[in-house]
Amino acid sequence: MKKLHTVNKATKQIYELVYNQEQEGKFVLTLGGDHSFGISTIGEVWIDAHADIDILETSSSGRIRGMPVAFFCGLVGLREKGMFDWIKERNFINLHKFVCIGLRDVGDPEKDIIARHGVKAFYTDDVREHGIQKVMDSALEYVGDETSLHVSFDIDSLNPEWAPSTVFPVAPGLTRDEGVYIAQRLSDTGSLVAMDLAEINIQIGSSKEDVTVESGSSVIKSALGLR
Repeated sequence: MKKLHTVNKATKQIYELVYNQEQEGKFVLTLGGDHSFGISTIGEVWIDAHADIDILETSSSGRIRGMPVAFFCGLVGLREKGMFDWIKERNFINLHKFVCIGLRDVGDPEKDIIARHGVKAFYTDDVREHGIQKVMDSALEYVGDETSLHVSFDIDSLNPEWAPSTVFPVAPGLTRDEGVYIAQRLSDTGSLVAMDLAEINIQIGSSKEDVTVESGSSVIKSALGLR
């Protein structure tokens, strides 16, 4: 596993900052690079082209950015070695209340984990078949209205047309309008307490760099209720 000690230290620091702000009743917006920082913010709604629920035994790359969901639901067993032992069991996410939207680049081992643990997963094909409104109706009904919501939004959930400046763009993805709609619906619940935005890298691309930043900005504004 790559850069394990660095990620352990950084995510612990982020977790403490986010936790303290949430305890004060503040809305927390976390802007990050690769999605490994999602280990520390623990989002119940995961908007991403990738499931990010890979585990050590099946990961072909060893990249922690492909494992944050597995970390914060207790599927990665490193705590007994003193690594990530700051993730307390009482804070583990219940995968039966966890929703993924926008999936399309998911390996077979991850699909197996999703099926075995009852993760509510909506693929891009589901959005195309049923429409984003019905997908969000189903997603919000699934998580329930008694839950404080934390959304983790990976910009690569959007089609590369709208988010070219990211490390792992995968077509076909969500439109920018669909991303904005997702954020709007989450905001409208009145239960959204925190948001992550991940994987924008303006060093990738050319004149289209602004497109990715504009897409991310639009999603954030919608989540904050700014129409």
